[in-house]
Amino acid sequence: MIDKNSIYRRRRSIRSYDTDRQIDKEDLALILDAGTYAPSGGNSQTTHRLVITDRQNLDKLEELVQQEFAGMEIEENTYKSLKNSILRSKQGNYVYDYRAPVLVITANRKGYGNAIADSAMMIQNMMLRATELGIGSCYINQLHWLDENPVIRDYLLSLGLKENETVTGGVVFGYAKVWPETELKREGNPVTFI
Repeated sequence: MIDKNSIYRRRRSIRSYDTDRQIDKEDLALILDAGTYAPSGGNSQTTHRLVITDRQNLDKLEELVQQEFAGMEIEENTYKSLKNSILRSKQGNYVYDYRAPVLVITANRKGYGNAIADSAMMIQNMMLRATELGIGSCYINQLHWLDENPVIRDYLLSLGLKENETVTGGVVFGYAKVWPETELKREGNPVTFI
């Protein structure tokens, strides 16, 4: 029987946060611990997390991301979400991290074939733990899209990214202004039994 109250059914992508409320250190430690125990290819355990809670660094990164997206051009086959990031940045009102109080950037070794999968597993574990704690989260792709951008890369290197690492993803955490109560409809993600 399907448990309609399970944690994975309650998880939502939260895009509006209480900007005056920081996550308790104990709760953040629990979220990060859940990521530590995520599976990884060959049990490599090489996903590196940069945890940014300082508003000054978050603001600087927001400014740089908007600046760099605003300088990009849209091509015919530009991915829909990337296109939206570029267009909103050109308008000058783009905040990719929704002003959440915590940003966790994941990175892994360049050339490691399971880098993005390992990162995604870690992020999902952390998002589910955050949901259990009543903390909102949202997956963030923008820094992965800008991984080769020299301005963004230099700033991330100054924050602790290693030269031999590539940005594989990110996730924001914070207390939601409003937690959606309605169940999400799912019509995709087909299953084929053999």
